[in-house]
This record gives sequence, structure tokens and C-alpha cells, in this order.
Amino acid sequence: MFTKNSNIALNLTRQQRRETYHRLYYQFLKHAFGLRYSGTELAERIGLRINMDQLPSNREQNRQFKSFVLKLNENSDFKAAGIFLREDQIAEVSSHDHDLLQCLDIVIGAIAFRLNDKHKEKPSDESRRGKKTIAKEALYRHVNSRIRSIYPGFNIGITTGRKGPASVWTDPYRHWLFTPRDRRIDPDRHKP
Repeated sequence: MFTKNSNIALNLTRQQRRETYHRLYYQFLKHAFGLRYSGTELAERIGLRINMDQLPSNREQNRQFKSFVLKLNENSDFKAAGIFLREDQIAEVSSHDHDLLQCLDIVIGAIAFRLNDKHKEKPSDESRRGKKTIAKEALYRHVNSRIRSIYPGFNIGITTGRKGPASVWTDPYRHWLFTPRDRRIDPDRHKP
């Protein structure tokens, strides 16, 4: 999931602006994985464990956010899919302590690196790009080629298509551009 800085959300209250990160994260958890399509035919309920990056707010705001995530238990789609959450299964973790999350951070970083045109940057005193820049671009190209094997014609700047509502659960890769409904485009931040 990613956003474009050129999309400026309109008509948000002060509280909504203050809670932007948590609200976006909540929408991501609720929609991005297609959990509501995960298998309603199962006889038993499925408990989720959510390992989130350490949240950027204070302890109380983060506690409130986690309690809000727990309310997904009341969501009719989650109930129908047999999905449930327990408070002790919603955790903040440091990706540096988890190899898989560290790898994910690196891959997401390479994609963000490309989305933000960082692959073109050169140190001010150099005529060539740095080794890290070249390595990040190489990783991005590898990831992009793998995604293109699933989605020929993949465009990094837009949401991947769907084959139907349940495909958000079955697709091996999803790329989601989160766009506010009520927005204006800032031309100074807009990439052609």
C-alpha cells in the first residue's frame, strides 16, 4: 500500500488529520489482505496475529488504535469469514528483530525508492550514482520483473487490477494506491 503526496485530502477534521497514520493503517488491515474472502466454509474460527511496525504515536494513542482494530471482530464480513482478533495477538515489533519483516522492509524500501525517483540521484560531488543507489535499483528491477510475471504490464504507480472481489485474497501480490475520495491534486508534487 502506498499513497501519492500529490493527493491532498480535503474536508478532514483536526482529529482526522492527527490520526491519519492510524486511520490509514486500519484501512490497510481491514481491506488489503482480503480477509473477508478467506474461507467462510471453515468449521472453526481463525484467530489472527498482527505484527505491526512500532507505531509512531504515544502509548495512549497506540493503545486506542489497537482497541479500534479489535472492533474488527464486530465487522459482519470478518464474522462471516470466521476471523477474530485477540488483544494479546496485536503486537508492535521492531522489524530489525524479525528476519522476514526486515526482508519485507528492504523490498518495500526498494519500491518506495523507485516510486520517489531516488534511483536517479547522484551525490552532489559525484558524476555517478552511489553503490547503494545502484543496489536498490537492481533489487527494484528484480522485484518488478517478478511482479510482471504475475501482472504483465504492471505499473508501479497504480493499483493492481482485480479478477473479482475475492481475488484480493487469492492473488499472490497486491499493489494498492490508497487515494482519498475527497481530494485535490497539488501540481507541485504531481509526477507526470
